[in-house]
Amino acid sequence: MDYVKFGSTGLEVSRLVLGCMSFGDATRGTHAWTLDEEGSRALIRQALEAGINFLDTANSYSGGTSEEIVGRAIRDFARRDEIVLATKVFNRMRPGPNGSGLSRRAIFNEIDASLTRLGTDYVDLYQIHRWDDRTPIEETMEALHDVVKAGKARYIGASSMASWQFAKAIYTARLHGWTPFVSMQNHLNLLYREEEREMLPFCRDQGVAVIPWSPLARGRLARAWDESSARQETDVFGRSLYSDADPQIVDAVGAIAAARNVSRALVALAWVLQKPGVTAPIVGATKPQHLTDALDALPLRLTEEEVKTLEGPYSPRQVVGFSLPR
Repeated sequence: MDYVKFGSTGLEVSRLVLGCMSFGDATRGTHAWTLDEEGSRALIRQALEAGINFLDTANSYSGGTSEEIVGRAIRDFARRDEIVLATKVFNRMRPGPNGSGLSRRAIFNEIDASLTRLGTDYVDLYQIHRWDDRTPIEETMEALHDVVKAGKARYIGASSMASWQFAKAIYTARLHGWTPFVSMQNHLNLLYREEEREMLPFCRDQGVAVIPWSPLARGRLARAWDESSARQETDVFGRSLYSDADPQIVDAVGAIAAARNVSRALVALAWVLQKPGVTAPIVGATKPQHLTDALDALPLRLTEEEVKTLEGPYSPRQVVGFSLPR
């Protein structure tokens, strides 16, 4: 396993992140394909034994049960100080007022709840899951700064949003001497490349780590266009992400995979790994082979001609994955 610096910080992370959205009690969330604890633990152990030291979850994944499973697995399979543990805050955790968002109250409540579920005193990376239009960014950034100063998080990061929003948050923190975001968890793969316009160049310029989610486009890049999966059939959010995706891109992935005699997943993930500015893609797994493919993609180097073939069919598309303010 290769390890790299996390943006401009001194933190070292594995070149792959284990995404933990697929772990949890399916009855507590919206994903019927999530694995129970036994299945989740087997994949977490496989990832740790392969050298992956970075695990990413969220308070809202399967009603908090993803955090519980991840926390127990870390205690059983690893030393806490060897793991880079990340979670998120923003999505609704309870009905009624103050049950979601990025207010000072919500952040203070949710960091404590996450730490309890994870069974740890701190997280290495605390991320805002989305932008909160209803809370002043000054309130959010000061609250996150106080979470860091209280020792409950080592670093803070953000997930999908407009580039101007991310820049506003970073410069608000710097203006007041608060802890700034050091990472961006954004949506990037061969079927969705809108982040190349502003977010990726901004992150490279500012030394911000980039940990893309859905590098295989919810599995669509790992199989032929006319094939499906149980997850695709039930993943409402996933269907909204790739409703206008180009099958020619998937065909190009298949052609290169066949010529290389490797799986499609290796080719699609290798493209993300080679993208300038990308620190470590987040790999979701529900089968051991998913992790095996991800690990095998690490040494695969695509040629310039292969990259041109993969990128050639792409055309601009509507921004998806987060809501822009009106």
